[in-house]
Amino acid sequence: MPKHDLRRIGDLTLEDVRAVFDLAATLKAELKRRALRPLLAGRSVAMLFEKPSLRTRATFDLGAAQLGAHPISFTGAEVGLGRRESIPDVARNLERWVDLVVMRTFAQSNVDQLAAHCSKPVINALSDYEHPCQALADFFTLNEHFGSLDSLRVAYVGDGNNVTHSLLLLGALLGVEMRVATPDGYAPAAAVVEQARRTHPRGAAGVWTGHDPLECVRGCDAVYTDVWASMGQEHEAAERARAFAGYQVNSALLARAKPGAKVMHCLPAHRGEEISDDAMDSPHSIVFDQAENRLHVQKAVMAYLFERSR
Repeated sequence: MPKHDLRRIGDLTLEDVRAVFDLAATLKAELKRRALRPLLAGRSVAMLFEKPSLRTRATFDLGAAQLGAHPISFTGAEVGLGRRESIPDVARNLERWVDLVVMRTFAQSNVDQLAAHCSKPVINALSDYEHPCQALADFFTLNEHFGSLDSLRVAYVGDGNNVTHSLLLLGALLGVEMRVATPDGYAPAAAVVEQARRTHPRGAAGVWTGHDPLECVRGCDAVYTDVWASMGQEHEAAERARAFAGYQVNSALLARAKPGAKVMHCLPAHRGEEISDDAMDSPHSIVFDQAENRLHVQKAVMAYLFERSR
């Protein structure tokens, strides 16, 4: 049977996403009862982390262990991808030892290259182009809170980055109306927007992009943001702070959304920049629910990809 990777949202069908969500809900309920199901008993998961992490490291490490697998973590300095050893050679080594590979890296091409040369499933735990596990956890969280994703309208305000790309693509696959507001020059990749519009059941009407945050959030059920300068962009922080002035998610902006609109952030948050304390700590904030659900969804992703690749 051919192996199945999660390099990007485009690797998933709607049936895949529904299966992952169903399994994640089951695993979450079982964990609450401390009834762990060892779906990966006796298996091993290699985690290659070129970027620092709190949520991704904790949730994949714990998730693998709760599934009965043995997690093995490597930093970028330890492996030296493309420097100490080529990515194809790293892949050919790992496939001899482990059953799944999780990669948190800079370039999307690193994930693609590793997957192309590894016979075991590869999971993108973040790249510069997509963050599929984050988007899966986000829509799983929305489904928990609303009971359904039907007729939802989700706004994203801020930088058109990797998280934005995965949110657009997954939202379109699920039929959620997606709205994105960014400063001029910081829009999501045109190819991603086009792909989302082709995928969405409503076509272009289901995906709005623009520069006005007030227009973006109007009538939305949830308002999402992310840091203005991602890892590797620290040298642009001052320039970006000027460009993103007026794009903060705060109580004034949320007043334009639906009453009680959910507040979302993938974390870490720079309070006082892209999000205010009153928004982050609002009773409508589901930020830490998103973080918790990374564990359950990623467990489901690991188990699902492993089973489909057997």
